[in-house]
Amino acid sequence: MFNKGQLSGLMKQAQAMQDNIKRVQDELGRIEVEGQSGAGLVKVVMTCKHEARRVSIDPSLLGEDRDMLEDLVVAAFNDALRKAEATAQEKMAGATAGMPLPPGMKLPF
Repeated sequence: MFNKGQLSGLMKQAQAMQDNIKRVQDELGRIEVEGQSGAGLVKVVMTCKHEARRVSIDPSLLGEDRDMLEDLVVAAFNDALRKAEATAQEKMAGATAGMPLPPGMKLPF
């Protein structure tokens, strides 16, 4: 099926991909994205590894309806989460150097 040269090349390629994935995963922990809701009145900053860093709520909302404020915080968090996922997927696609992954397999592992 494979000769020694092909297998060796494949192993080197797999090791390079693994090194790239590790590097990108480390980088994702440092990249921050910002999600917003309420026209920017509520903001959530998180890393692309889904670690929330900051929540900012405009003071004008503090006297408002509590349920509305909670909904805005959730919406901002979900917006940041979508942005983090999209960024992570884009970065990981580069790390795999176009090597096809099995259907349904998502990165990072």
